[in-house]
Amino acid sequence: MAAAGSEAFDAVGRRGPELVGLSLVDSYPGIDATDLWRTYLDVLASGTPYEGAVEYEESAAGFRQRSRYRVRVACCQGGLVVSYARLDSDEREQHRLALMQSLGRMGWTDRDLVGGSIVWSEEVYSIFGRDPGQGPVPLEELAAHADDEDRPVMEQAVRGLLEAGEPVDRTFRIRLPDQQVRHVRIVAETDNDALGRPVRVHGLFQDLSAAKHAERQLLEHKRSVLAQQSQLAAERDLAARLQDTLLPVPQQQLALAGLTVDVAYLPVQEGLRLGGDWYSAVELPDGNALLVVGDVAGHGLDAVATMAQLRFTAKGMAITGSPLPEILANLNTLLVHTSGRHSHTATMIMAVYEPAASRLTWVRAGHPPPLLVRDGHARFLPAPAGMLLGAVHDPRFEASTVELCPGDHLLLYTDGLIERPGESIDQGMARLAETVQAKDLAAPRPLNGLVSALVAPHDHADDICVLHIAR
Repeated sequence: MAAAGSEAFDAVGRRGPELVGLSLVDSYPGIDATDLWRTYLDVLASGTPYEGAVEYEESAAGFRQRSRYRVRVACCQGGLVVSYARLDSDEREQHRLALMQSLGRMGWTDRDLVGGSIVWSEEVYSIFGRDPGQGPVPLEELAAHADDEDRPVMEQAVRGLLEAGEPVDRTFRIRLPDQQVRHVRIVAETDNDALGRPVRVHGLFQDLSAAKHAERQLLEHKRSVLAQQSQLAAERDLAARLQDTLLPVPQQQLALAGLTVDVAYLPVQEGLRLGGDWYSAVELPDGNALLVVGDVAGHGLDAVATMAQLRFTAKGMAITGSPLPEILANLNTLLVHTSGRHSHTATMIMAVYEPAASRLTWVRAGHPPPLLVRDGHARFLPAPAGMLLGAVHDPRFEASTVELCPGDHLLLYTDGLIERPGESIDQGMARLAETVQAKDLAAPRPLNGLVSALVAPHDHADDICVLHIAR
């Protein structure tokens, strides 16, 4: 290379001045067998400029990474002038995750241990009370921002991460410039080269100060209850209000975007709605209707916390107009990267109904498919690709569409409606279809009779959530 821009850098972080005088073939082994190399030769021979997108796989310290560029090539004084604009997903990913980070009070960091670059998302600067103009804090200096008691432990954790690739998942107290203390959960892991040496660090920071504050308040309440039994009634009243805020209403009927939506929610423990099933049925700003049914594995407060996080995050992203497959991918990332001692998986169906086109677009994550009843005949909709959330890092989600005709009925449900001990899921789905066909779904509140016909009280072993959608 005869010249390179001073601010230019290649796939492994070499700056422009370092590239001058280097041979392309020596610097990028295998490039002479690529389409890009043939493009260089074509432009040099024909004199016709070229512009297009290319992908290039580079090996740095034994670790391979793929980069995507917009390339422009033109002849100049017997040689070529080549310009690159990187199209990697960093900026797009930051934009997509901005809402999720804000809702979860979390942010991400990415550190290239080979090239030395480090990136923080905007939310991390907020968590650390740091001016973005100061740039990110290097991992080696992170312990300097910890509270005095937590500093040795953080130094040891960072050293193990950088030197041996030992993952980190701990909560530390961070002291801000104004001396305020925050509880910050740090989750980090490394990509390693062929010899097992760390070459890149991916991490998440989550502000748990509010949760820690809530834990302290709950502890104070517990001690107070033990000392003064008269406060028990007030505690139970507070718990009931929190349940009503976080969890679905047991029964209701809604009118959304020309649809009638009937809801039934039956927890295993009557009066204590501490399950992982949930639903959303709301009208979006564009006049469309959002319909969601989901099921977090497990029960108790941990399942409720995961359920509330998924429910509100999904609703928030849908309100912004994000595509449904993208929402599921982001929810999967949320579960995968926040799973600690109490990790959870979840299934869900998410659908958007457009009244102007009578079209329902839906996606699934490992959930039983919707049941469509038309002209008295029940059939399950063909299920698009989509595995349960929180199981793998990069699942594939696809959307499917169906036109809803006047008189159609659609059921979204959790597996508690169809599962019985010793029976396959296919048998349960067949029983649901047969039962639905025998019911008058146009009658008022048809879910009451449907649920009681499918699930006897002694067989009620799991939470049940059902949405009956009628056009």
